[in-house]
Amino acid sequence: MIRLWVVLLLFCISFVQAEQVFKRGVNLTGWLQKSGAHQIHFTQFSKQDLIEIKSLGCDVIRLPINLHAMAGDAPDHTIDPLFFYFLDQIVSWAEELQLHLILDNHSFDPSIDTDPNIGDVLVPVWQQLADHYKERSTYLYYEILNEPHGISDLTWNTIQKTVIEAIRKIDQKHTIIIGPTEWNSYDNLKYMPAYDDTNLIYTFHFYDPFLFTHQGANWTDPSMAPLAGVPFPYDPARMPTFPAELNGTWVQSNFDNYSDDGTISHVKALIDIAVEFQMTRNIRLFCGELGVYIPNSPDTDRQIWYEVVRQYLEEKNIAWTTWDYKGEFGLFKAGSNELFDYDLNIPLIKALGLNPPEQKTFELIPDSTGIKLYGDFIGPSINEVSWISQGRLDYYYENNPHHGQYCIYWTGVPQYGSIGLQFSPYKDLSLLVNKGYVIDFWVRGDSPGSRIDLHFIDTKTSDPADHPWRMHMEVADNFAAWDNQWHHIRIPLSGFTEEGSWDNNRWYLPQGDFDWAAVDRFEIVAEYHNLNNIQFWFDDLYILHPDSDGFSDKSDPYPALYQLKQNYPNPFNSLTTIEFTLPRPEYTTLKIFDILGAEVATLVSDNLQADVHKYQFDGSKLASGVYCYQVTAGEFRNVKKMILIK
Repeated sequence: MIRLWVVLLLFCISFVQAEQVFKRGVNLTGWLQKSGAHQIHFTQFSKQDLIEIKSLGCDVIRLPINLHAMAGDAPDHTIDPLFFYFLDQIVSWAEELQLHLILDNHSFDPSIDTDPNIGDVLVPVWQQLADHYKERSTYLYYEILNEPHGISDLTWNTIQKTVIEAIRKIDQKHTIIIGPTEWNSYDNLKYMPAYDDTNLIYTFHFYDPFLFTHQGANWTDPSMAPLAGVPFPYDPARMPTFPAELNGTWVQSNFDNYSDDGTISHVKALIDIAVEFQMTRNIRLFCGELGVYIPNSPDTDRQIWYEVVRQYLEEKNIAWTTWDYKGEFGLFKAGSNELFDYDLNIPLIKALGLNPPEQKTFELIPDSTGIKLYGDFIGPSINEVSWISQGRLDYYYENNPHHGQYCIYWTGVPQYGSIGLQFSPYKDLSLLVNKGYVIDFWVRGDSPGSRIDLHFIDTKTSDPADHPWRMHMEVADNFAAWDNQWHHIRIPLSGFTEEGSWDNNRWYLPQGDFDWAAVDRFEIVAEYHNLNNIQFWFDDLYILHPDSDGFSDKSDPYPALYQLKQNYPNPFNSLTTIEFTLPRPEYTTLKIFDILGAEVATLVSDNLQADVHKYQFDGSKLASGVYCYQVTAGEFRNVKKMILIK
């Protein structure tokens, strides 16, 4: 009898150890999945988005990051400090809101096999992240690599072991999320070894039946774009006609087998493969991605699929994050502005077991005050929709901005390349036009004779005769000398002229149909020639009243984000300068600690104004070694290392 109780006790302890620390959430896609830190549109999401996600009942966010693109060349692959600047803000928001945050290394191309030498990148980038975040809370998680594929299980599992060990040399606190090959397939979980680390979560992805979840997807091979209307669960009376252009492909084979594959019992049987692995290994298991592509799938069937999959995962104690929050797999109604208070797909929210918030009817109100387009950061409620096939577009250029920390730098783009800022939702600027508002910005150019265009483009309606009409203004050196100096330009909105429309791969002449009450986006375009060996810089881009002094209409007079910079010089001999930025007045402390965590100096303990603050630290009485400096301002906290050498 005693032996039986011991066995039961051990079983209960094991069960508790395998219990999930988070339950359900979303992938916050597109935010940090850029080709470099300087292409990140940081204001695409905000702390308010995280608040709203939590209000739905989510306790975890998986944050896909094109991590390798945020790092430099081999062998060090040094991570861009600007990337840490952005990510530190997100981590702080998550910690404050007690949201679990998964740093998902989403550095992958679905069309390219995972490099067998990828460990040469994974080790240094993860060591840097581990060193940077080792002191942060356990709300933070490290996911080594999204969907390795085209690489053998043995090779990948060996690489993954090496990365785990590299992280653990620096950070023993944070949980690491690991996954199998073949796109994080549940079928390949069983090939993963029993890693010698107890602080792990295993992950897999679920998109079955693929014929249903990816109907309409044009990135598959062959493209499934022609396929639409496949129901879930299988219903022979509702099955669509199979597209002739896909005859003889694997898509046809899946279609022919859908009577078996498209059932609820089959979906559960596939999830059971992961469940068996979970029970056999007694580990924590996490479904990092699940979802149905919106455009071609019946909405009601999509909701049924989510409810079936979500309920079964929860029944089996498997945490999940749906792909994605916004976008073509998202939680919002198709074709909407994806506004939290207006556009959530409420039946889908209910199917996911989340809390459905009350929805309001959206009414577009004419803008009556100034609009921030860019001022260190792209303005609020604006999507970045630039077209740049080559060249460089940098929203965070630090060398000689006109005002603040950054400006926009643009060079080397082909003709018709553009800086695109799309209003979300679209804007009614009719009142501002009537009031004489202007587009106000600072520009610097280095090539006399070069020309660019400014465009306002309206929305395209369902009317076949309507097109996205544009108003334009040519800006050449008659506006400002391209002498590598900053010049102030103001152009009345009423001074723009209608130019026509490029639509359906053809040009439409102007018809007087441009609608200032439905403006979709603002563009700066290399309309007349390419920008090879031509440079432009832009700063403080606003729509404002003509009587403004250039700043009074700007909605945010403070710096946009908290920032703690690396001290300089570093290493230092006795004296060094520490600089940080406050976006609002805060009670602030700046303290110095030795490597063991003992406080050795307090440089600031006071109420400070919103500004860039600089303080000098005198370490002449301290021994050589590694020290840390920490800024705490309201809810913001950040720590950096510095080296004293005598």
